[in-house]
Amino acid sequence: MITDSSTARRARLAGLTASAAAMVVLVSACGGTGGGSTASAKDFGYLSVTENTTVKAALTTLSKGACKTANDAQPLKVETVPQAALDQKLQLLAGQDALPVQFAAGNAPALTQQLYKSGKVADLEKKLTDLGVFDQLEPAAVSTIKALYGGKVEVLPYEYNIEGIFYNKKVFADNGIAVPGTWTELVAAAAKLEARGVQPFSASGQQGWPLTRLISGYLYRSLGPDALQAVADGTAELTDPAYVKAAQAVADLGKKGYFGKGVGSIDYDTSMNRFLSGKAAMLYMGSWALANIADEKQNTIGAGDVGFMPFPAVSGGKGSIDQYPSNVGLGITLGAGTFDKKTGDWVSCIAKNYGSTALKDQGSISGFKVNTEVEDANEVTTQVRDTISSSKQNVLWFEALFSTKATTVSQTNAAGLVSGSISPEKFMQTVQDALSGN
Repeated sequence: MITDSSTARRARLAGLTASAAAMVVLVSACGGTGGGSTASAKDFGYLSVTENTTVKAALTTLSKGACKTANDAQPLKVETVPQAALDQKLQLLAGQDALPVQFAAGNAPALTQQLYKSGKVADLEKKLTDLGVFDQLEPAAVSTIKALYGGKVEVLPYEYNIEGIFYNKKVFADNGIAVPGTWTELVAAAAKLEARGVQPFSASGQQGWPLTRLISGYLYRSLGPDALQAVADGTAELTDPAYVKAAQAVADLGKKGYFGKGVGSIDYDTSMNRFLSGKAAMLYMGSWALANIADEKQNTIGAGDVGFMPFPAVSGGKGSIDQYPSNVGLGITLGAGTFDKKTGDWVSCIAKNYGSTALKDQGSISGFKVNTEVEDANEVTTQVRDTISSSKQNVLWFEALFSTKATTVSQTNAAGLVSGSISPEKFMQTVQDALSGN
């Protein structure tokens, strides 16, 4: 699945860093059509981050196989930088009007949007439509991209992750528990497991976001898919009663001990290990966890005993159970000025073949359709793929539209929320204050 293991990468779209902000200023100043020379680029230059080897490996495979003709005309040339240095690198290249043909477009959606507005990023929906391959993108991935990038398709979905609850099928069966369809049923299942000496949930309080994702899940089910957009737009606040109710629901899980002891000191890897070793029955996580699930050394309960379910419905809520939190990893985009016929040939080939290649070689799920028969590593991988294919609308995560400050405040206080050291009202007030600049 996804080869980089750092928790920071999994939450990398959470906010705008200081260097990212500097880049926005620089790009705004540059103006122009950007994206490099309008002449044909000698190489199919690809700039990405050192930590991500999946895309590089898949493109290299394509360059020697399905996309060899495109590669002969415009050879793939890969350059990587550490993710921490990406924004600075892009800042330098944007200032020199020397961005490569294809590049990782910064550590926050706001950067890509600014590059697009200044004419440096191609309108990929138009480009792919003109090439006749826009239908090779999964509708769910397109929905996610547009939600992140102001209604535009400004990046390609080389990665695609949805989130939900992984659960131990054997533990559920042994305790007579059906897959919960509502929040009430989920809480009842947790109570039954706790009474029988089984820890219901594994979560990382140290990272915080695995807990705040539960709050946003409840909000999306109770208030609908625009719940957090309303906060971003200023038409609602996290301190409104309906929003505090979501924090209260998650706090109640912690109060009843359903996350086990010392959740605030549990890091990401430990929380994953607890689930995969059978010490907890459920784990809220993204589909990047399929790599861990397929690893027999990590997963001692066996991939066959892992199931995946959506965040449950909230009775009377406006949201739908088939609306999944999702992301497309670190966005990869293409320069507007260098997008010529040779680049178009490459992009057409990628759109038709990347999904199959990444899934076959690395077990990586992308937002491109899989056009050749590929045997999945296990049943839960098939389940996730089917879910992605059938999903028509997706939502974001709790901090997706937050500022950097609000993101930090939210994630560092999440453990206190479930341990009882901070009340739901205080938690939401603190995050709202950060959003409001107080």
